[in-house]
Amino acid sequence: MVSEAERVNRGILRAAASVSAAGVIVKVVAMCKEVTVAGIYGRSDAMDAFLAAALLPNLLVNLISESMNQALVPTLVRVREHEGRERAQQLLSSSMVWMTTLLVGASLAIAPATRWFFPLMASHFAPAKLELSIHLFYALLPIVLITGIATNCTAVLSTMDRFALPALAPMAISISIIIGAVTLSGSCGIWAVVDATIVGSLIHALLVARMMHTHGYRFEIRWYGMTEAARTVGRQYGPVLLSGVVASGGLLVDQSMAAMLPAGSVSALVYANRFVGVVLTLLAGAISTAIVPYFSRMVAHHDWAGCRQTLRAWLRMTAMVSVPIGVLLIVCAQPLVRIAFQRGAFHAHDTAVVARVLAMYAIQIPFFVTSRVFYRFLIAMLRTDVVLYCGMINLGLDVVLNLLLMRWYGVAGIALATSLWTVSTFFFLGYWARKSLQKAEAQESFS
Repeated sequence: MVSEAERVNRGILRAAASVSAAGVIVKVVAMCKEVTVAGIYGRSDAMDAFLAAALLPNLLVNLISESMNQALVPTLVRVREHEGRERAQQLLSSSMVWMTTLLVGASLAIAPATRWFFPLMASHFAPAKLELSIHLFYALLPIVLITGIATNCTAVLSTMDRFALPALAPMAISISIIIGAVTLSGSCGIWAVVDATIVGSLIHALLVARMMHTHGYRFEIRWYGMTEAARTVGRQYGPVLLSGVVASGGLLVDQSMAAMLPAGSVSALVYANRFVGVVLTLLAGAISTAIVPYFSRMVAHHDWAGCRQTLRAWLRMTAMVSVPIGVLLIVCAQPLVRIAFQRGAFHAHDTAVVARVLAMYAIQIPFFVTSRVFYRFLIAMLRTDVVLYCGMINLGLDVVLNLLLMRWYGVAGIALATSLWTVSTFFFLGYWARKSLQKAEAQESFS
């Protein structure tokens, strides 16, 4: 006879495995894209300009859409469990009104401020390089709304235990960029990557919107009024959004400080982070995606014993997997970068720089992966205030550590600073997850 805890853990494992398997395919295609782009553009000024321009649209999506998803999913699950599918559909439709309004509004608001903001973010770019960054940013703005809608549909699909196909859908973006870079780089330069990014993002959004519709939730942007569930989402959204603003500030700080270092430092930071990003997506991303609906359902039914067992089981499992991978990336940084990138305009010196950055970034892997278990539990418990406080602490640590470490280690010091504040995050979220669970258990016993 299988216990409830075993059933939940098996369900999470199956979901995480399907997301990871799909993620492997997506990341293999993405790595092919990186190799293709690196071979064509190298660590050129044009590539630096594109990466700087793409940063803000991606940050806006993470700030607005990802924050909405985190605030929405626990309440959406609770409403569906207790009030039915149609009430959940109404909550989703109303939330999409908020999200699209904010995405469009933020895009329109930030566009006029670009010529003030970019010189601060990339203060050491030459005038021509800075101007190119600004023009590329304007061209990339449509992906804010497109990708925001895609991430919202993907989050809703996860609440119905639909993981694999939505996880495969982003592959459309990488395939589009490969085709665009290979066929149009000669005539369009870096603009080939811009156009291909927009086309791929649109295909991605259409795919996941269709999947969501097929599995019972309409793609509908319609306001159904300020219900109690909508107010709950609104109350949770504020702290998550502010936390995202703080976290994005850290990314901007890293990019801005890298731009103060020798030419190519921004590209070195981004190229090295691609490797770590693959691991974090396949491990932390898969586990976060898989565990959210289970934590949300357990919290909705006040199953605190199940929450405790799931926390323990997945902390052990994530540590057992992530620690060896982190060590392997540190040890093998040089050959990995050489095999992946050293060709065309990417030379041996570039390999040495990127490998040092990669080794420093890889330190964070076990701490980041395990901390996502705490993070998702706190989101399910509606403790978004804790997430906000954690982000504020991290931003302060990031600035201070960057200033200290980049003096000694250059761009690799920025990567090391990121790893160090990730360690702080692990302990902070772990403390508050345990404290929140103990409080919930005490209240249940008292009642």
